[in-house]
Amino acid sequence: MSAWVLPDHIADVLPSEARHIEELRRALLDAARGYGYELVMPPLLEHLESLLTGTGEALDLQTFKLVDQLSGRMMGLRADTTPQVARIDAHLLNRQGVTRLCYCGPVVHARPDRPHATREPLQLGAEIYGHAGLEADLEILQLSLDCLQAANVQGLAVDMGDARIARALLADLGLAPEHLARVHAALANKDATELANLCQDFPKDSRDGVLALVQLYGDASILQTAARVLPALPAIQDALRDLQWLSAQLDGTPVTFDLADLRGYAYYSGARFAIYAQGASDALVRGGRYDEVGAVFGRNRPAVGFSLDLKQVVGAVGPRPLRAAIRAPWGHAADLRSAIAALRAQGETVVCVLPGHESEVDEFHCDRMLTPAAGQWIVQAI
Repeated sequence: MSAWVLPDHIADVLPSEARHIEELRRALLDAARGYGYELVMPPLLEHLESLLTGTGEALDLQTFKLVDQLSGRMMGLRADTTPQVARIDAHLLNRQGVTRLCYCGPVVHARPDRPHATREPLQLGAEIYGHAGLEADLEILQLSLDCLQAANVQGLAVDMGDARIARALLADLGLAPEHLARVHAALANKDATELANLCQDFPKDSRDGVLALVQLYGDASILQTAARVLPALPAIQDALRDLQWLSAQLDGTPVTFDLADLRGYAYYSGARFAIYAQGASDALVRGGRYDEVGAVFGRNRPAVGFSLDLKQVVGAVGPRPLRAAIRAPWGHAADLRSAIAALRAQGETVVCVLPGHESEVDEFHCDRMLTPAAGQWIVQAI
């Protein structure tokens, strides 16, 4: 095997795609800034307990672990940035009011989270801390849609659910963690047979409610059906009412519901959503409310946010055209160097042809050239 072969699901990003990703990163962070979000940059590596405490088994299995050579403590490469941002909100900022934070950086997964996925996503996200009302949920939804529209993603559709529904049905049953994980997996896979076996000893209301969840997916009529067939528990009624209100605010965007969808990390505590695009095989954005994510850091306050993988988003849209550029001769004459500097100061890309070499770049389309005329340098179309 060649020494230059990369590990499975790890890849270099070559110029055209890299430019697309970088331009998209800037555009999406600008979109977040337009909503008032402040940029933070958590470290890629930190103590394992800080990364994983309270996040559940799914994140643990995705996290690469190693020993710190300085302290001897276990460390981890982050597989998700949300717990880190919760730590920043709780300990470093410790503000009393609403805090809006955004971030963009690589995360590392021990295994791909879907077929053909990279194990090194470039995760971008935004989070609001300190507001329990649905206004924060709606803002996050609107910002995530704006981000995908800024990326020129077509055919957007939102799918919504709520973690409180399954929690309410499974509360007070005293299930072992392994049993609960199997129930969650059966719900996510809509495996009614497996679910019936797992729930056979549940109280009737809980059993009937859990089995009903498998069928509760579709358009807005699902919320009315759920109100009829699920137990009239306060948490379930609140969840259905919140989903109804949020979906009503997304005028013009198709919305569906999947009340059995429990995919993602265990810290979700309320309304949650996924955004799909035409032609994409999996959700491009996932987000929702996770009020309990800061509890392990001693500050359990309301939180809601979303995240996406910029590499996945770039793969869902067509390649961008080559960037227009100006071809210039190489030279050290002051007037030539001054002309090139002036063009670059105006935002133009100027590619100098080095002696003995024609320009060999694939990322730029040199549609103009810098040429001498009447004692000065002028730009002419090629």
